Amino acid sequence: MSTATTHSAKEHARSQATLAPAPTAPEGVSELTWAESVPGGSYTTKVLARGTRLRLVDVHGAACANLLLYRVDAPWERLNTADTVKVPWQAYLSAGHPLLSDQGRVLATIVADTSGHHDALCGTTSTATNIAKYGVSGPHSSAPAGRELFTLAAAKHGLEPRDVGPSLSLFHGVTVAADGSLVSTGSAGPGRSVDLLIHLPVVVLLANTAHPLNPSPEYDTTTLDVLAWRAPEELLTLDNTEPEYQRAVQNTENAWKAAQ
Repeated sequence: MSTATTHSAKEHARSQATLAPAPTAPEGVSELTWAESVPGGSYTTKVLARGTRLRLVDVHGAACANLLLYRVDAPWERLNTADTVKVPWQAYLSAGHPLLSDQGRVLATIVADTSGHHDALCGTTSTATNIAKYGVSGPHSSAPAGRELFTLAAAKHGLEPRDVGPSLSLFHGVTVAADGSLVSTGSAGPGRSVDLLIHLPVVVLLANTAHPLNPSPEYDTTTLDVLAWRAPEELLTLDNTEPEYQRAVQNTENAWKAAQ
């Protein structure tokens, strides 16, 4: 298609647009604050309020939701994957697991999980790893790396490449073998979901990219659905009674009250 005139350039640009239908609200939820379908190899970002419930859905069974969180009013405080594993004494993410900052505060809690296939150890892909595996990388290529997409998403909030740290991967499991090696357990299948409850206002960065240990030789990541709605009352009904979790929640509540 020619782009020699303004009219033809406009028509060409419109033909390139991809319109994915937004996911619908789950039963019992009257209004969504975020509803988006993220294709494989794409990213999204949003600022979410305290008390928001965020649901991620692996629609077709090959999504990989790479996740970073930053506190809105103090973005130097952000998701710390090492503390998220260390403080709860648990390397494998599941319902009840806190997503912690390095200040000992809970940015979010996993409150529901029908997948059980996640990873807090590997982080996301880089330009070098994607070129080595797929022969190409770049945010607009056929195989964008997670770090490349995170860098674009972070820039929308005034964050720099150095602010992109280790991330969590949801819907692609990894276990540690007896010899210490990391083993991919892949996906739990289509339609699985993870729900997070947000404790402090956060910037959410999501990159839907192939996992570093994905055994497939093809870049075949599929759609991730993202839904969010207000559920502040759920902050009062969390049932994790582990002392480490309770201390982190108290630290979080103290910070929130002091800032009001």
